[in-house]
Amino acid sequence: MLELSHTTKTHDETRQGEALELVPTGLSNGRKLYIESYGCQMNFSDSEIVASILMEKGYETTRDFRDADVVFINTCSIRENAETRVRNRLKEFESAKAKNPGMVVGVLGCMAERLKAKFLEEEKLVDVVVGPDAYRDLPNLIEKVDEGGRAVNVLLSREETYADISPVRLNSNGISAFISIMRGCDNMCSFCVVPFTRGRERSRDVESIVKEAQGLFDAGYKEVTLLGQNVDSYKYTAPVSEGETPKETVNFAQLLALVADVSPELRVRFSTSHPKDITDEVLHTMSRYENICKYIHLPVQSGNSRVLELMNRTYDREWYMERVDAIRRIIPTCGISTDVITGFCTETEEEHKETLSMMEYVKYDFAYMFAYSERPGTLAAKRYADDIPEDVKKRRLTEVVDLQREHSLYRVENFVGKVHRVLIEGFSKRSDKDFCGRNDQNTMAVFPVDERYKVGDYVNVLGVSCTSATLIGKIVD
Repeated sequence: MLELSHTTKTHDETRQGEALELVPTGLSNGRKLYIESYGCQMNFSDSEIVASILMEKGYETTRDFRDADVVFINTCSIRENAETRVRNRLKEFESAKAKNPGMVVGVLGCMAERLKAKFLEEEKLVDVVVGPDAYRDLPNLIEKVDEGGRAVNVLLSREETYADISPVRLNSNGISAFISIMRGCDNMCSFCVVPFTRGRERSRDVESIVKEAQGLFDAGYKEVTLLGQNVDSYKYTAPVSEGETPKETVNFAQLLALVADVSPELRVRFSTSHPKDITDEVLHTMSRYENICKYIHLPVQSGNSRVLELMNRTYDREWYMERVDAIRRIIPTCGISTDVITGFCTETEEEHKETLSMMEYVKYDFAYMFAYSERPGTLAAKRYADDIPEDVKKRRLTEVVDLQREHSLYRVENFVGKVHRVLIEGFSKRSDKDFCGRNDQNTMAVFPVDERYKVGDYVNVLGVSCTSATLIGKIVD
């Protein structure tokens, strides 16, 4: 995969393999926990849930797996090389376990179901395997391992949302936080494993989401990102007792407004949207609230209707273009990013050119770009031959990347000479003499430190120059 994007990404390379560390609670049971996370924002959010569950049992965290009593790797099945990466890491953990036989090693997350037999029984690389819906069971599973066994729970749930668990904030800047609003996915895209690894779609109750957002704001956080595989299909109906009047269903547009109403000083983002579900109501809600960021991640995958049908995306080229037109009409300043897959099964050269023409039509702010790789267990793997030669896939990917580089530069150049409200998220990676933070459209801005302001403050930044990924500016009054 190649990417042209900014610091906060659906699949953030800067966070892959990140290990969490928390301040000791004073309730220690003497055992140390190490969690290493890979994949999307949902996985990092899940690691926060796991840490919260185990902290309740007295665990403290460490950044060095060699010092840990319990070691977990939270896995992702999206990428072709993910399995190799995880296996290599588990072998490193195995060496540490040889010196510390009491160490518990486990695999969490999306690889759990598919590779439980390999990791647990055949290769004996781990002691415990736990799927995304079974994290409440972790204390019991660890206890089984302590008693000399191996343990597995990869059952998927139609109810579990972890709504009552307040996630600890891992490696947080204390400014931005994720809030998971739903779990699972009902969209059976033929290239995707998520419905098989995360189960069916279910929405978390509204009250717990708003309460979590309020709690974060009260704790000093200035930005929340609402997370779901497809946030636009969020819908929650409160249960009622027999004889009571049924409650009205809350949709995503209404939830978005409720979270934005927590405070005008709490900035709200969300990810990810599905083109078939994003409604004008959502767009009008975004337009109405200044603190809802004007940015939408809208994966297209392909610009050709026949390929989209093979992908089971449930929209065609014209539908997608109409949704883009609606975004531009209702929110003229909105940033749009996307996902693109090149070389999907049977894709012709003309169909590839339609993807390029779609990119020309939208001129995305940034994109996540992949050459297609077959994932075991998906509908595409069962139904279609992976018949595009690797060199053709890569050449098409290069064309997509080159075009996106032009469009990314075009979008950032349009920010030069304009003033942007930016939340200071921290210091630039290159220099502690510069702050960094994102504008409404999710573009990263870098600007000189001004002693009047600190991390967590909103500032007005004038764009002075740019690269294809970064706006370079200065604070103005």
